[in-house]
Amino acid sequence: MRHNYLRALLMSGTLVAATAACGGGQGSAAQEKTLTWASTGGQFQEDEKKALQAPFTAKTGTTFVNVSPADAAQVKAMVASGRTAWDLANMSWIYAGAYCGRLYEKLDDPALDRAKFPEGTTHDCFVPTYRYANVFSYNADDFKDDPPTAIEDFFDVKRFPGKRIVQDYPKSGLLEAALVADGVAPEQLYPLDIDRAFRKLDTIKSSLVFAPSYGAVQQMMVDRQGSMVMTVTARTIVTAQSGANLKPVWDFTTTDIGVLVIPKGAPHKALAQQGLAFVTEPAQAKAYAELTGTAPARSDVDINSIAYNDVQKTFNAFLPDRGRLLEQDKPWWIKNTDDVVKRWTSWKVS
Repeated sequence: MRHNYLRALLMSGTLVAATAACGGGQGSAAQEKTLTWASTGGQFQEDEKKALQAPFTAKTGTTFVNVSPADAAQVKAMVASGRTAWDLANMSWIYAGAYCGRLYEKLDDPALDRAKFPEGTTHDCFVPTYRYANVFSYNADDFKDDPPTAIEDFFDVKRFPGKRIVQDYPKSGLLEAALVADGVAPEQLYPLDIDRAFRKLDTIKSSLVFAPSYGAVQQMMVDRQGSMVMTVTARTIVTAQSGANLKPVWDFTTTDIGVLVIPKGAPHKALAQQGLAFVTEPAQAKAYAELTGTAPARSDVDINSIAYNDVQKTFNAFLPDRGRLLEQDKPWWIKNTDDVVKRWTSWKVS
């Protein structure tokens, strides 16, 4: 049955009691100008507050209640109870795509003009708020004389020995990388040949380390538990800033999007959509990109106009001369995530 994995995740959560004060949409005028924003916590949510929320408050008087983590199981529980408390949530677009109109609101504000975003990055229930890449990088201390230069090198453990740190989730760019390394042209990747991808992964399985979180990816590379890594832009940057001597390999790289979604029954859907349109405008997009090292979502924002620091520039896949980029296919992943995750889970223990 399609989306069983997602349903299992959603059914595992419980509703947080503390959200009741923000629900219903029938409180005071002050409550009507308050949005509850669920996100990842930590520095990335602090960056959201500074670059995205504060300017909206200055423009409209809207205040924000910030909560974390933005868990899909919470959305399931809130919608089921009829007491949705969150207005905006930073979480994977897969959930919004799989449960669009049922657990997540369809976006209908004209200001959310989908023509402003790159092809293949929008959906009825989401538009991108930023773009990132699944970056292949390596510890330069381990390969001083003969550094890797191509995606095939990630899979060449004889010439480039050492552990490869990857996120314990198949949508991390690893399957696409395996197929390209096995000879598939990027423009012919989708639909993914899963059997072929796992056969290629079999060749390096003993060298893979599956990290349970982005924080674990970072710590493993800082502690030199791996010689190579594939992880998202912002975490790669933080890892390098934390002391890992990382160098990127710009050959083939998958790109993806971050989104803010609106849970079904959000107390202030109209205001949330206004906020969502606002945070993708050039000024806010640039400010957030400068803080995080990610890329603006809209096509009309010139990435060369953003004041990235040197480390951010080093690991930003959207700057010029960064090899072959491929946006992960949203409809394919929404349709096939359940089956791929099941295959991934059984393959790891086989």
